[in-house]
Order: sequence, then C-alpha cells, then structure tokens
Amino acid sequence: MLETVKYLIGAVGPSGYGSKSTAEEVTESCPDLRSVTAIITGATSGIGAETARVLAMRGARLVLPARSIKAAEDTKARIVAEFPDSEIVVMPLDLSSLGSVRNFVSEFESLGLPLNLLINNAGKFAHEHAISEDGIEISFATNHLGHFLLTKLLLNRMIETARNTSIQGRIVNVSSGIHGWFSGDTIRYLGLITRNKSHYDPTRAYALSKLANVLHAKELARRLKEMEANVTVNCVHPGIVRTRLTREREGLATDLAFFFASKLVKTIPQAAATTCYVATHPRLLNVSGKFFLDCNEASPSKLGSNLAEAARLWSASEIMVSGDPKAVFDPLTTLVFKKDKVDEY
Repeated sequence: MLETVKYLIGAVGPSGYGSKSTAEEVTESCPDLRSVTAIITGATSGIGAETARVLAMRGARLVLPARSIKAAEDTKARIVAEFPDSEIVVMPLDLSSLGSVRNFVSEFESLGLPLNLLINNAGKFAHEHAISEDGIEISFATNHLGHFLLTKLLLNRMIETARNTSIQGRIVNVSSGIHGWFSGDTIRYLGLITRNKSHYDPTRAYALSKLANVLHAKELARRLKEMEANVTVNCVHPGIVRTRLTREREGLATDLAFFFASKLVKTIPQAAATTCYVATHPRLLNVSGKFFLDCNEASPSKLGSNLAEAARLWSASEIMVSGDPKAVFDPLTTLVFKKDKVDEY
C-alpha cells in the first residue's frame, strides 16, 4: 500500500527521481552526448520515440531501425524540426526475422560508426497466435530472440567503441512488470505455443517474452563481467502507459481497465524516463545486471532473478539463433535444458 501511495504522489527514491519524473528531467545532469552513438529499436512511436527525441536533444547521434521506413523517417523529421543539428540514420529492421537482424547489423557495420548505446525497446503484443518466418511464436521472436541476436552481433562493436573512447557502453532492455506474471517452464511453454495454437494465451506469451528480456540482461551482465568488457546491461520497467502496444487491444475491457487505472498511467515522457536515466546517468557507471522501475533499482520476479534460469534460456536462445530455431524443442535437445542438466551442456 505504501509503495502505491509513493507512486501516486510521485515520491522520489534514492536516485532523486520517481514515477512523475520525465525523460528530459532525468537527463539534465547527463554528460554531453555529442560523442555518443545510440541504436534505439521501436523508436517510431510511444516510449521509443520520446527516448529518441530526448537523446537527440542531448546531442546523441541516433540510428533508428524500423520495419516501416516511412514511420522512422517521420520520427526523424519531427526530431530534426525541433533540433535541427540532430544526426539521425534510418535503417530497415524486422526484429521478428533473424535474417533481417543479420542484414541490419551488416549494413550498420558498413557505415563505420561507433556504438555506445543499444536500447532494446521494441515490443509486440500479439493478441492472435502467429509464427515468425523462423518458426517461433511471434511475441517471443520479436521481443526477445530478435533483440538477443541483435545484441550478440553488435557486442564486439560496443566493446571496441568503449575501448577506443574510454566511454562505458550501455545496453538497456525495456521489459515490463508483467514479466512477473509468468510462472512455469519457459522453454517448455515456448515450445507448446510455437507448436500448438490451442495452448496460446496472448498475455502469458507476452509475459514470457518480457521475462526473457530480464533473464537476457542478467546472463549478459555476468558474461560481460567475465570478459572484463567496459559495457553494462540493465533492464527497465517503464510503468503503465497507453501506447500503440496497448491500443492494439482496443475494446470495452481494455477501455475499462485504463479508466480504473487512470491514476496509475504515466504520460509518455514519464514512461521514457527510466530508459533515459539508465542509458545516460553518471550515477549508473559500472552498474550492471540490475532491474529499474521509476528511475530506481527494484527487484524483478523470483524467476527473473534466477541465474540458472538465465543461463538455461541463454543456451536455448543460442541454439535458436545459430541453427534451426525449432531444434531446441526436439525431444533429445529438450533434455539438455532440464533445470538440473543446464550446467552439463
């Protein structure tokens, strides 16, 4: 109850910010970003568009990958109209397609640009069952697997940039508090909803993909530390906000839910604050593997804190992006990912 009251009144936490803080406010004390290059997925609307606008305002060079080049060009035009000196590159990317991710990274590397920030913001809530071109349930393919491969392929560039510039690289995974709604065996459930439409529940599938964002950050942080790389990764929950993601579920039930929760819903500038804070604030130097809410460190779900589960999902994800994605669900392969066997893989 106390936490809800703090949220409603916008009480600040240890960081000096709270639920009512905006992206512009939390970046006021960040260093000049004119030497920083950032890739932001899902920047054509909502939280991603506001994140892009504020980072451009602070001087960052932006790379905006998108399925719709027109939507990305519109975002670019709005930012340039407000900040004429902005440098923004628009590129095609469909995160649900592993081939598209590989093509994007190849094209990005051909530009010869450094990479300081990677903000994995794009998200999809699929209220109808669908399978990606690679044979994986579409929410998981878009929200986790595409970002997993994108991060994997860009990591060397980020490590190299950090080494050459002495500016610590940062990766931000935009998750959701809904990740805590998922319980059970992550890989088994993914296999069920990939193979059988009758097992599909859109909210549970979305929760699984958002849990995967949390686990990805947890395991990647461990690996980066082991590599002694000057790159951090953290995960954020932006809060409740009405964006295109929720508008896809327009209807009486959704409208009523937002009516009753209206006092909890953030504006888009408030919802983008935690992402911008984690991506830029000097206070977060060397902070990695953490979960943030309202610009303050918070605790993910019990499953989201499970290091063994994070390693297990990482191994499964590596198989899905490196070979036949559906092979991870074959009976013999599935034995590898039983919770008591993961360390033997």
